[in-house]
Amino acid sequence: MYFNVAGNTKQKNPILNKLQKSFHNRRDLYIALAATMFFGASGGVFISTLNNYLAEVHNLGAQFRGWLEFPRELPGFLMIFIAGGLMMVLRETQMAATAMMFTAIGAAGMGYLAPGKAMLIVWIMVWSMGDHIIFVVDGTIGLKLAKQGREGRRLGQIGGARNFGTILGVGLVFLIAKLSRDNFGLFFMVATGAAVISGLLYLRLKVGRGDPPSKRIVFKKKYRLFYAISALFGIRKQLFLAFGGWVLVSMHDVSVSTIALLYFIASLAGVLVRPLIGEAIDRLGERFILSLDEILIILVCLTYAFTSDLLPAPFDLWILFTAYMLDHLLFSLRVARTTYLKKIIEDPTDIIPSISMGITIDHVVAMSLPVLSGYAWEVWGFRWVFIMAAAIAFAGFFVCLQIRVPEKKKAIV
Repeated sequence: MYFNVAGNTKQKNPILNKLQKSFHNRRDLYIALAATMFFGASGGVFISTLNNYLAEVHNLGAQFRGWLEFPRELPGFLMIFIAGGLMMVLRETQMAATAMMFTAIGAAGMGYLAPGKAMLIVWIMVWSMGDHIIFVVDGTIGLKLAKQGREGRRLGQIGGARNFGTILGVGLVFLIAKLSRDNFGLFFMVATGAAVISGLLYLRLKVGRGDPPSKRIVFKKKYRLFYAISALFGIRKQLFLAFGGWVLVSMHDVSVSTIALLYFIASLAGVLVRPLIGEAIDRLGERFILSLDEILIILVCLTYAFTSDLLPAPFDLWILFTAYMLDHLLFSLRVARTTYLKKIIEDPTDIIPSISMGITIDHVVAMSLPVLSGYAWEVWGFRWVFIMAAAIAFAGFFVCLQIRVPEKKKAIV
């Protein structure tokens, strides 16, 4: 307690201040988890129904499916400029809310305003804009809510919340598909509503207020390994999103309800596994986790390529289902890229623009690879798509072995 010259007292209780700060941090954490949960629900509905929607409503073939990845990923390629512009006027939480607005508009357009391929491309690009913006800032928001040395744990918890939301979303898809068959308009309206709720929750977050603004563009030699790992992730992401589910839908006639069920099971596993992955990152390090990721990707790719040659039906399909769910679960390991960046970063204002640059770099290859893969599928067969992906993952294994982080790093966020 302190006294001024007039004899008045001013309460300066450090314990109370600490409790207040802890309360506000905990409040922000709960809001961030809820926002991420609804974001996961929206994305889960969209991704789990997209391939069936393209095949059943728009009758797309493998080659056009590959070409569609170019406009879908164009916002990711431009993300360094998009995020740079947004960072001039918005903080991270406001950028997250803006991202959810784009995903909501894109999902609603897909459901009711996409009679032909031209409008289909427009709405996919709008949805993709939001999807890429949120992945620039959600990791940063998580880092701001984390204690030094426990970044992986916090990002794992946030990832678990996202998976729980995905469970709710794809669970609704499964029920709707069973009750009213493939009602794609209703599917996308569910995605729209979840995105709107997520955006409103992000606006309530106070974390990051008063922090210095981020720089608009950062490209540093010191971060080159982070950029390389980002490119590898872009490759495997696009092959999975474009062709992993496409194998099931186009070659085995797997229904929307079954895809939703697989997504549901994988997301349920993710709720349990993502926090454990975060703990593993903190304990074992990014080099081990990301190298293991590449090995598992090789196994998944070879499973997609050769299972139907080696096993009779329906056993081959069960193995493919397992590969699909494992591939989905492996996306949880991408948080290791964010924690790695946090450990090597030179300046706290480098984080968002460096993540944006990583997304842009991964899309340099990710935009062209699905086009090449779709052509290879049509000309040489689907196996070569996954053989090529396995070869890239093999090279990526040796890239990840080059990861080194400082033993001690002062907290910057």
